Amino acid sequence: MNHRINIVFAQFGLQKFTIQSIIRKCIRRTLEEERISVPCEINVLVTDDPGIQVVNRESRQQDKPTDVLSFPMFSLEPGNPPTDWREYQDPETGLVPLGDMCISLERAVAQAQEFGHSTRREVGYLTIHSMLHLLGYDHLDEGPQKAQMRAREEAIAASIPNMSRD
Repeated sequence: MNHRINIVFAQFGLQKFTIQSIIRKCIRRTLEEERISVPCEINVLVTDDPGIQVVNRESRQQDKPTDVLSFPMFSLEPGNPPTDWREYQDPETGLVPLGDMCISLERAVAQAQEFGHSTRREVGYLTIHSMLHLLGYDHLDEGPQKAQMRAREEAIAASIPNMSRD
C-alpha cells in the first residue's frame, strides 16, 4: 500500500537514515496489522526534549518533555477500523490523513539506555505506540484499555524482524 509518511527532523543528521527507516517500517507494519485497507498519510516530527516540551506545552498545557505525542485526526474505534473510509479520505489526494506524531529522539536514547535495548528498538516502540493512538487506542485507565493497547504494541513489535533483537 502506498502510504505517505512525512518525516521531519529538527536535527540529528547522523542517525537520520536509521531512525527514518525504523519509523517507516513500524508505521507500515502497524497499519498492516490493524487491517487498514486504504492509503494513509502520517506526519512525524523527530525532535529533542526542548522541542517536544514546546509542543507538549502548546498542545496539552504540560510544560515538560515527554517521549512521544500523538495527534489523531479522527476518533476511531480501537481494533475495529471502518469498512468504508470514503468519509475520511482527503478528496484531493485520496489519502486518509490519520494524524501527527512527535518523537523526542533525546528521550528515546535515554529510555533505551534505561531499559537496556537499542535506540532503534525504542524509537520503533514509540512509533507503534503513537500509531495505535492515531488508530483510536488509548490508555487512560490502568485496566482494560491499557492492557489492550500494550498487547497490540507487543504483538506488532514482535512481528517486525530484528525489532526485539536488541
